[in-house]
Amino acid sequence: MDIKKLQTLVFDALEDVKGQDIQVFDTTEITSLFDRVCVVSGTSNRQTKALAASVRDKVKENGGNIIGMEGEGTGEWVLVDLGDMVVHIMQPAIRAYYRLEELWGGKEVKMGAAKRTTSKMTAGPLDEEKPKRSRSKAAPVEVTPDMMATQTTLDDEKKPTRKPRVSKVAAELAGDKPARKPRASATSDAAVKKPRAAKIPTGGRIKVAATKTATASSKEAAAKKATTRRKTAE
Repeated sequence: MDIKKLQTLVFDALEDVKGQDIQVFDTTEITSLFDRVCVVSGTSNRQTKALAASVRDKVKENGGNIIGMEGEGTGEWVLVDLGDMVVHIMQPAIRAYYRLEELWGGKEVKMGAAKRTTSKMTAGPLDEEKPKRSRSKAAPVEVTPDMMATQTTLDDEKKPTRKPRVSKVAAELAGDKPARKPRASATSDAAVKKPRAAKIPTGGRIKVAATKTATASSKEAAAKKATTRRKTAE
């Protein structure tokens, strides 16, 4: 397998499992045992094992060979040997202690540029032969006086006609101002009020006219008294 394709597969496999601080170094000038060294950090034993399994499966799916794997038992430092490339998956404390970047970090490979070159190499001839679309600029249109006149008439038709404003003074003079309702006066309010009921006096005597029988009997009694007085006087 081509080394550029292999390092791209390894980088993608590590990114799939959220590997941290991925670095790839070119070791062709340092040793003849392998061409690339990759160093990546995993936050826990489970993640380091998952990163190693992801690299193994990704390379096997694309026809690569796995020479060997070491350190899966503890998970602190897992090494994956791919022949032309060696992957070191380490926890942050182990990585800071051994500092493999200083040992193998002669020339770091920028994976963004490597991905672009790999995609160009794997692209088929049909992609290269596709003609580029040329954007043709439209020819400028000459504006004639007739076109300007037509445009102005269209603009005038679109504009809504505004109603003329009438001043307040003119409206008052013309009598357009609505008449106000007359306010009810205090006298009219008093007239509308209901009259109070007259108070009936309590404790007073009421004079009643005497009947005819009563007056006749009183006259008879007075006459009898007068006759008795005369007899006694004689």
